Amino acid sequence: MNGPLKRAALACLLMFGLLMINVNYLQAVRAEGLRSDSRNVRNFYARYEIERGRITAGDKVLAESVDTGSSRYRFQRRYPEGKIYAPITGFFAPESARDMEGAENRLLDGTSADLLIRRSIDLFTAKRSKGANVDLTINPKAQEAAYKALGASGKKGALVAIEPKTGAILAMVSIPTYDPNPLSKPDKAQVNAAYNKLAKDEDQPLVDRAIERSYPPGSTFKVVTLAAYLESDDTVGPQTEVDAPQRLDLPNTTADLPNYGGAACGSGRVTLSFALERSCNTPFAKIAMSLGYDALREQALKFGIGGDPLEIPLPVAGSGIGPEEDLAALAQTSIGQRSNQMTPLQMAMVAAGIANNGVVMKPYLVNKIADAEGGEIDSASPAELSTAMSEESAHKLREMMVNVVNNGTATAAQIPGVTVAGKTGTAETSQGKAPHAWFISFAPAEDPKIALALIVESGSAGDDASGGHTAAPIAKSVMEAVLGK
Repeated sequence: MNGPLKRAALACLLMFGLLMINVNYLQAVRAEGLRSDSRNVRNFYARYEIERGRITAGDKVLAESVDTGSSRYRFQRRYPEGKIYAPITGFFAPESARDMEGAENRLLDGTSADLLIRRSIDLFTAKRSKGANVDLTINPKAQEAAYKALGASGKKGALVAIEPKTGAILAMVSIPTYDPNPLSKPDKAQVNAAYNKLAKDEDQPLVDRAIERSYPPGSTFKVVTLAAYLESDDTVGPQTEVDAPQRLDLPNTTADLPNYGGAACGSGRVTLSFALERSCNTPFAKIAMSLGYDALREQALKFGIGGDPLEIPLPVAGSGIGPEEDLAALAQTSIGQRSNQMTPLQMAMVAAGIANNGVVMKPYLVNKIADAEGGEIDSASPAELSTAMSEESAHKLREMMVNVVNNGTATAAQIPGVTVAGKTGTAETSQGKAPHAWFISFAPAEDPKIALALIVESGSAGDDASGGHTAAPIAKSVMEAVLGK
């Protein structure tokens, strides 16, 4: 009997081995081919059997599932507001989901553990399960005003607006943008063709410039340099006088640093407020060289620059002032050049931190999650990210930023009856190319309801673009939308 048993056992072992080889072959070698096989449609159409939850902002429906009545697929994703909100909503494609559709996918499709009770009730009552609804912090008036103003005349760039006291993101616009509807059809060939066309577009409409790309911040970064100076000495204030040469001789190099356009800055010695109003380069470069790299880096870190990666819940690209080099490099870094790179979201956080008495709140996009019956699952809990500066220093810097709008380079941002604080920036890119135009701002200065950062990319508003003439009027229209002016 032992012989037959051994042969049977060996045969079973051999068959088991062949089975394991076949399973591994199918999963590792042929997986991609089987996944793309036109006959393998069960999982594909299963994605469209689920009624995903809505994505909303205020009274606007940004994404919803509509019943197609098709026998092959039940629901199709629709984006009523299309291009205006595409960088936020993203899209739900046959084999992927991105941006908010991807970040909150398990809630939207109903598979999240947070919806277990809801699913159990639906099972007991024989109701079709639905995904949760995601309500965003976006203010539709601000979003649409920014889209209209920034998208005019072929401008490229981004705007982020934040509620300073909470960190709620009120607007997040990226131009150029795209229509997500063709990317959400239950037809792989059509979706792939639409996506490839967008991916090859040299204007990169699929890139969310507000959070996925960083730029030299130019003179808007001077508020960070000034914050470091104010924090270093509590006797320093708006009327403190500093040296302001027309050109600053940089150490260990034959180069020197001029003011913008080579202009003089007053009589050579000016108040800090005047230096910020006129956006002089040389005073801030001298301040930074006297403070040193570590002081500037630590101050930047207090605003969240160079800290832990942010998720809002969309992932945010990093910002930073670059590595320590020499004093000449530090002088350039202090005015937002050299290796200094910031996302528009990060500069909005800087403006919001100053507006909020020196406290930077953690930015967030999701206001509330509710199940299909309206039952609240989760809601936003504002949280502090860091304390960037003392309340006294924030008040001093706020006063100087108000003067920039009232008397300096940002008069185009003035709103009748509202005290606006701001700082312009004109960031050089490369030799022979037009600069980026920046503006950061908040209002009303006494009790801020909105803080924002805006960049108009190099060349998209002409070769003579500047923060004051190009960016400030756009920011004004968004602040007016939020403040009801």
